[in-house]
Amino acid sequence: MNRLAKLELSRPVELTCFALCVAQSVYLLASLLQGHWIFAADGQLIATDFVNVWAAGRQALDGVASSAYDVSVHKGAEVAALGHPFAGEYPWIYPPSFFLVAGPLALLPFVVAYAAWMALSFPAYLATIRAIIGDRLGLLLACSYPGILSNLLVGQNGFATAALIGGSLILLERRPLLAGCCIGLLSFKPHLGILLPLVLIAGGHWRAMISAASVGALLFLASAFVFGLDSWYAFLHSLPVASQSALAQGRADWAKLQSAFGLIRVLGSSAALGWTVHCMLGAAVAMLLWKVWRSSIEFDLKAAALATAILLVTPYLFLYDLVVLAVAIAFLMRAGRSGGFLRGEMIGLGLACFLILLFPLVTAPVGFAAILVVALLIGRRVLVALALPGRSRMPVAAASA
Repeated sequence: MNRLAKLELSRPVELTCFALCVAQSVYLLASLLQGHWIFAADGQLIATDFVNVWAAGRQALDGVASSAYDVSVHKGAEVAALGHPFAGEYPWIYPPSFFLVAGPLALLPFVVAYAAWMALSFPAYLATIRAIIGDRLGLLLACSYPGILSNLLVGQNGFATAALIGGSLILLERRPLLAGCCIGLLSFKPHLGILLPLVLIAGGHWRAMISAASVGALLFLASAFVFGLDSWYAFLHSLPVASQSALAQGRADWAKLQSAFGLIRVLGSSAALGWTVHCMLGAAVAMLLWKVWRSSIEFDLKAAALATAILLVTPYLFLYDLVVLAVAIAFLMRAGRSGGFLRGEMIGLGLACFLILLFPLVTAPVGFAAILVVALLIGRRVLVALALPGRSRMPVAAASA
């Protein structure tokens, strides 16, 4: 790859990014001090998604990993983890291979484990975005991205997911075996890996594919050996129940699902219509992605398209998963710095970030709208690239945005 030109942002964009970094830091600190994050005002631990991980890890350490897939038993473990009852539940729906992460975390006290998980996964996300962008400006962009806040507040795995997807794409051309390792590790969230075999086949990345399959198989064997094969039986048995609860009965608020399916359900339509629309969208995205990865356009666009498509094809998508969208945005900006930014491109990326920022105020699938905005920006750039074969630069509005 040719040496990339230094990415420069206009002064207003730099100030906006800096302001978002400060605002998100202040919000986290204020939430902690006011009893809305980690600790309630009375000093009790707040139930968030991370209690799910810690409680499952504790069950695995106690030799009853398969019981984590029993909703009522797991709820009891979550109550024990927090030391008090709470409304609702956080079912454990990850494959047993994720016990290899949850178990070590559960060796630590709950709050320390929460901090350790964020301290390990957040820098991995930062390093990934910096590696894509190519200089320290990537750290500013990564920290200012509004999608990170929801992940920090609930202790979810969005940072790890983004790091593995972004890392696999960074390594794919030069280090395919390591890229495959990243893909194999991503098997703890299989619904986000649906399109990965498709693009690996389309691009002829056979070494990465073999590496990913090998790592996935090793994780299966390791987890089955450590936690018992019955944990895998319990996991497979729990999948239809979890799917029914989340996607048919609406265990979570429909507005929290940042997918086409979630949008249809928010609008009051039936599950049948939601599945129809979502499957049609997914099929169209898969076909277009195949064509993109079979084409000769630059790899940065292929990578941005994949990171965005991953989010479009799964119905089970929450705001914390949109950390992955930062990977798509980073690759799109990388394409812009090497070939020039298209007119209005940075405004479009700003709109996508603004939509994510709106979620706490409107509680609607605004994240899905943000994904569509980024997808349209990528689609436009792909069309321009295909229409101008052999051109080293695209028509731009300015050298910087």
